[in-house]
Amino acid sequence: MKRRTFITGAFAGTAALALGVNLYSPTLTTASDDIHHRVLFSVFIPIFLDGSLPEVANHREMAINRTLDAIVLSIDHLPQAKQDELMELLDLLEGRFGLLLLSGSMTPLLGRDPQQLIDMLESWRYNFLDMLKTAYSGLRELIMASYYACPEHWGNLRYAKPTFLVSNAN
Repeated sequence: MKRRTFITGAFAGTAALALGVNLYSPTLTTASDDIHHRVLFSVFIPIFLDGSLPEVANHREMAINRTLDAIVLSIDHLPQAKQDELMELLDLLEGRFGLLLLSGSMTPLLGRDPQQLIDMLESWRYNFLDMLKTAYSGLRELIMASYYACPEHWGNLRYAKPTFLVSNAN
């Protein structure tokens, strides 16, 4: 066997194996998907909410967890078609092949530093492809709306819940 044939065969086999591993997606339960998506959103929350999250570590963690719970509730209120699109995006971001297509790198999002994530999101924001602009807008709006849906975060907006005077007209 010639060296060139061996190298070409090895490269083709490796590429086929890598593609097969990335395309294979076993059936997972929704609880497992929820855990994975929570991890993915926990990567994006500090990026989108930079300056809004508390500086104290415990309070910051509590705010992120509260926002993650609100995201789950927000997703449940989306129309089914939008839920399906969002789940497709999240599944792509969790797989190496999808990550390569969307960000140009196979490095998992958890392994990236904040500046790399900001650069990726900014490239989506100003991309010529409407799909990436929509992905950026959808993630940003979902995270921002979920964060500010929690009354404990209204203080950042200098918003106070209105109080109504109840009169006893007896």
